[in-house]
Amino acid sequence: MNRLADEVSPYLVQHATNPVHWWSWTPEAFAEAQQKCKPILLSVGYSACHWCHVMAHESFENAETAELMNDLFVNIKVDREERPDVDQTYMTALHALGQQGGWPLTMFLRPDGKPFWGGTYFPDKPRYGQAAFADVLRSVAKIYASQREDVDHNARVLTTALVRQPAAAGQTTALSLSWLDDVATRVATLYDPLHGGLKTAPKFPNPPVLELLWRAGQRNGAESSRQAVLLTLERMARGGIFDHIGGGFARYSVDNNWLVPHFEKMLYDNAQLISLLALAVQDTSSSVLRHALEMTVDWLVREMTTPSGAFAASLDADSADADGHMHEGLFYLWKPSDVAQVLADEAESFCSRFDISDVGNFEGYSIPNLLHDRGLSEAAPATANQLLKLRTARSQRSAPARDDKVLADWNGLAIRALAQAGQLLERPDWIALARDAFSGLCTVLEAPDGSLGHAARNGRVVRPGYASDYAAMALAALALHDTDREPSLLACAERWATRLKSDYTTESNVIAMTAATQSDLPVRPAPTHDDATPNANGLATELYIRLFAATGQVSWLQAADALLEACTPAATANPFGHASILNALDLRLRRADIKTTSSTSASLMTWLRLIPFTNRTWSNEARSDAGVTICSADGTCALPDESLESLHQRIEAILYGTA
Repeated sequence: MNRLADEVSPYLVQHATNPVHWWSWTPEAFAEAQQKCKPILLSVGYSACHWCHVMAHESFENAETAELMNDLFVNIKVDREERPDVDQTYMTALHALGQQGGWPLTMFLRPDGKPFWGGTYFPDKPRYGQAAFADVLRSVAKIYASQREDVDHNARVLTTALVRQPAAAGQTTALSLSWLDDVATRVATLYDPLHGGLKTAPKFPNPPVLELLWRAGQRNGAESSRQAVLLTLERMARGGIFDHIGGGFARYSVDNNWLVPHFEKMLYDNAQLISLLALAVQDTSSSVLRHALEMTVDWLVREMTTPSGAFAASLDADSADADGHMHEGLFYLWKPSDVAQVLADEAESFCSRFDISDVGNFEGYSIPNLLHDRGLSEAAPATANQLLKLRTARSQRSAPARDDKVLADWNGLAIRALAQAGQLLERPDWIALARDAFSGLCTVLEAPDGSLGHAARNGRVVRPGYASDYAAMALAALALHDTDREPSLLACAERWATRLKSDYTTESNVIAMTAATQSDLPVRPAPTHDDATPNANGLATELYIRLFAATGQVSWLQAADALLEACTPAATANPFGHASILNALDLRLRRADIKTTSSTSASLMTWLRLIPFTNRTWSNEARSDAGVTICSADGTCALPDESLESLHQRIEAILYGTA
C-alpha cells in the first residue's frame, strides 16, 4: 500500500495517490526490504521541482510502471528539504558514479541502505539518450538477483567514497587575507563581463560566492570583484529570473543572460539575495536594485508568510492551464492582449518596456524583463498601481502550489537577512517582520529543552534538527540582538551554538549534518562545501566568531579557529565551493568589534548600525560613560571617543586598511 498520506511533507503527500507502494524513510521500510530480500528504489525530490513532477506523471502515476516497481523493489520516497542528510549522502554516491547530480534523484540500494547504482530523471520512453524507466527497473533487478558480487562490490566502493575526505592539491596553503585576495581575483575572471554570473548557462545566483567577491572589493578596493557582484545583481534584477510583477527571484536561469528562469521560487535564494541587495543598495543607491529588494520583501510578506509568522519553503515551477494541464512557468507568462485587458491605454508602453510582444520570448509567450531597458537608473520600472492591477489579474490564474512547511535553517537565513537589511537601510518594518518570523518559528519548532526541530507543518514537527538549523537560527538571533540588544536573543544564540558544538562536531573537528545519535544512514554525512545554501561549517564559524565578540568568551573563538583549521584542506583544494567558510575567515581576520555601553545614545547606535554587517561585530562594556570603543580582530582597541569623524576613521582603518 501507499503510506504517504499522513506525512508532514507536502511533496510526499503529493505522491500519496500514486499506485506505487511508497514508504517514507523509516526503519520499517528497510525491515521490509530485508525480509523480502528486495533492493530498495530510493526517489528523492522536492515540491517545487519541475522534473520531479514530470517523472511522477510519466512513471509513478502509471499503473504498469508502478506494478513493476512494487514487484521488484521496496520503494522509498524522500523530500530532500525534509531530509537533507539523505539527499546529501546519496547525491554524493551518484557523483562517485561519475554522474552529474540533479533532481529527481533515483538511487538503488541494498536492503542495508548502501547504494550500488543510480541516476536522476529517467523518461518513460527511450529518449534524451536514456533508457526507458521500466527497462532500467528490469535491468537493475536482474543484476541484483544474478550478479550479487558485482552489486556488493559497487556498494563497498560507493560507501567508501561517502566517507573519503577531499585532500588539498599539493601543499596546503595557509589561509590569509592575501590568499583570499588571490582567490577573489581568480573567481572574478570566471564571471561574465557582459551579463554577470558565471560565464556558462545555466546560471545560478551563488550568493556565498558573490559575498566573497563583495568582501574582496571592500577589503582591497578590487573594482573587478565589486563590479562582478553589481553587474550580476543588476542583470538578475532586470532579467526574467526576477518576477517583475510579483517580486522574488526564481532558482536559476536556463540561459546565459538571466531571461528564462527555472520558475520555482525558493526561500533560501531570496533570503541570501536580500542581504546582498541591501549591501549593494547602500553602496550605490541603485534604484534598480532597491526596487528588486523592496519587491522581494513584499513578496515574502504577501505570498510566503505562514499563519505562525514564519516563512514557507517554496513556490512550485508548474501551474495549470484552463484544461487542468500542468505547464512550467505558465502563471508568470503574458501576452500583449493579457496586459491590455488590465492596463488599457497604458498597456502598449508597459509591453514595450517589459519586452512583452506577440512573438514572445518563451514558447510563444513573454517573460517580463528589462534586459534591454537602459533607462531604469533614475526611475522605477512601473507604477505601484500598474503592478497592483497586474498582480490582481494574475491572482485569478491557477497559482503554483506553495510548499508551506516551515524549515528552521531556511527561515534562519531569511530572518537574519531581513534584520541586516532593515538596519542597513533603516527599515524598521523589515526588522519587525524578522522578529515576527523568529517568534513564530520558535513557537512551532523549539522544544521545551531548547532543541530545534527541522521542519513543521499543520502542527507536526520533524525532529531532530540539523547542524544548519542550529547555526542559521543562532545567527538570526544574533542579527536580531544587534537591533535591540534584547538579552534573551543572545541567550538563544548561545544555547543553540552550545548544542551545535557539543552534538554535531566530529572527531576531525568539522561539523556533521546530523547529531551523533542519528544513525539511520550508512555514514554520518559531514560535507564542508556549499550547495544552494551556505554549508553548516561556514555558518558555524561565523557564529562562533560573533558569539566571541558578543560574550567575550575565548572558547568561542577557539572553536572558530578549530573549524577553520579543519576545513583548510578542502577549502584550499576547492575555494569556489567553500565560499562561506572563506567569508567567515575574512570576518575572523578583518572585523571591527564595536563596544558600546548601556549609556550609548540611540542616535549613535543608529549610525553604528549603518556600518556594513559583513565585518561588524558587537559587544557591550560595563562602563558608565556613553563612549564607543572600536577594536580590531587582533584585539587592538582605541580609547572611547564620541566624535563621529574619529569613529569613522577608526572603522575605515580596520575594515579597509585606510585612515
